[in-house]
Amino acid sequence: MRLHFIAIGGSAMHNLALALHEKGYQISGSDDIIYEPSRSRLKKKDLLPKEYGWYPEKINSDLDAVILGMHAREDNPEIRKAKELGLPIYSYPEFLYEQSKNKTRVVIGGSHGKTTITSMVLHVLKYHQKDVDYMVGAQLEGFDTMVHLTKENDFIVLEGDEYLSSPIDRRPKFHLYKPNIALLSGIAWDHINVFPSFEEYLEQFRIFIDSIVKGGILVYNEEDKNIEKLVEESTNTIRKHPYGTPGFTIEDEKTLLETPEGDMPIAIFGKHNLQNLAGAKWICQHMGIDEEDFYEAISSFKGASKRMEKIAETGETVVFKDFAHSPSKVMATTNAVKNQFPKRKLVACLELHTYSSLNSEFLKQYQKALDAADEAVVFFSPEAVENKKLDPITREQIFDSFGRKDLKVFTTPSDFQLFLKDKNYKDSILLLMSSGNYGGLDFDEIKNWIS
Repeated sequence: MRLHFIAIGGSAMHNLALALHEKGYQISGSDDIIYEPSRSRLKKKDLLPKEYGWYPEKINSDLDAVILGMHAREDNPEIRKAKELGLPIYSYPEFLYEQSKNKTRVVIGGSHGKTTITSMVLHVLKYHQKDVDYMVGAQLEGFDTMVHLTKENDFIVLEGDEYLSSPIDRRPKFHLYKPNIALLSGIAWDHINVFPSFEEYLEQFRIFIDSIVKGGILVYNEEDKNIEKLVEESTNTIRKHPYGTPGFTIEDEKTLLETPEGDMPIAIFGKHNLQNLAGAKWICQHMGIDEEDFYEAISSFKGASKRMEKIAETGETVVFKDFAHSPSKVMATTNAVKNQFPKRKLVACLELHTYSSLNSEFLKQYQKALDAADEAVVFFSPEAVENKKLDPITREQIFDSFGRKDLKVFTTPSDFQLFLKDKNYKDSILLLMSSGNYGGLDFDEIKNWIS
């Protein structure tokens, strides 16, 4: 097949392009800008566009299909040309479904934890040399790409994102996969630019449950009341398997997981991560991995990129980077770190970076989110607020929203970096939570600041 990617440089899109290239497809693509690491990875396989921009002449009747990424606009000239020629236009998730129609589809969904759970499942399967196709939202240790597609593998494991599929397909991605086996980890309102009310957001998960094939399996976190209610209300003829937080203890800053063979030390920590582990265990068991083999493999799991990722450590200081940005995840992550390291000072830094987090109304959801931290810091860029065409945010709104009078608020990258550089990190944990980079923070440089 000959396929053309519109917006090939995206994190997900370039990984799909690489996977299909590896499968033997002829791939071309366009984009108006491509950042690292997408640029180097595409260049290595000779898939990098020779010049940036949109070129309708790249679209011709020799193509079998066009794959459209979210970064492109609806009025993109290449989309117009593809429509004129009557070419099939697929969104990213649509094409993944086309590639997996004859496989057992395992879809991991939820507002938070889906990348970690997908990563855990893939780690366990790889440990036991069970080959599967997959798509995951973070780069994993031991995996070359975030997407892998074959003709022969029986299973495909998909991270099920609830965001929109493409500029011309407004359905959430996870509505398109039609899972045989599904998992829901938790629901916390997000993407308010697309789902302006919690009820609208909740409805997307109701549709997802109904999309599970008849006779399929739903593994769900019974400690999340929103999910529990949706599962109870569903009339879909599926098997339902609840999970919750497994037993654990914390000793000398190490988490010990209770297993049938006794307490087992694990590298991850925090209630949410332990719930993720319990969900991943169910999924692996449904894929043919028994409980004992799961525990053997998961003991070496260190986490997914940017998910409670340890990026620096000295004898007195540990630095974690986490993707947390929604209020519930920020609170859970901050609490988890404080519980794991109760004797150390916790400096928790949050960047308000997403559309939701920079919305003046949504900000109120962050009340008490950073209360577990000994020192709480919030960074946001007024330029980012302006670029997203949102109402300006004042420092007073930040203080009121988080409910901490001792909160430190920074609005320029230089001031924030100076604060980090001049701190005394003796007996401390530095927690950096963001889906961005604090306006250009060099995370490698932090190693020098804490030494």
